[in-house]
Order: sequence, then structure tokens, then C-alpha cells
Amino acid sequence: MARKYSKGASKKVEKAMRERKEGTLKSGRSGKKVKSRKQAIAIGLSEARKEGKKVPKKTKSRKSKKSKSRSRKR
Repeated sequence: MARKYSKGASKKVEKAMRERKEGTLKSGRSGKKVKSRKQAIAIGLSEARKEGKKVPKKTKSRKSKKSKSRSRKR
């Protein structure tokens, strides 16, 4: 089975996680410190994408069944 993420991409995520732990990782526009693990992973993956590493495309968020049925009723 082929790898989903390249080694380079995992290195970027690893670097972002280390920076988060040290307290030096900052988010894009606002420049606020990143505290969330998930956000650190997302930053690492987006950096890897920009460099052209093998990373799957972002998945688009789907509407839940409730909101779909509500929008149809109206």
C-alpha cells in the first residue's frame, strides 16, 4: 500500500509540533500562538502542500443531514 503522506510532509508536521511545544509556533494572519495539536498539524500539512510534498487534498466539510432536510423544507 502506498504512503498517503510523504516523508517530507511528516517532517514538516513534526517540526510544527515541536514549535508548538516550545511555544514559538504562530498562526498565519493573526500571528497568535498556537495551542491546539490539531491546528499545529494543519499548519505543518499546509506548509508541506506549499512546498509540493505529497499530501492529500483538503476534504470539504459536508452539511449534516439535519441542515440538509431543513433547507429543503423551506
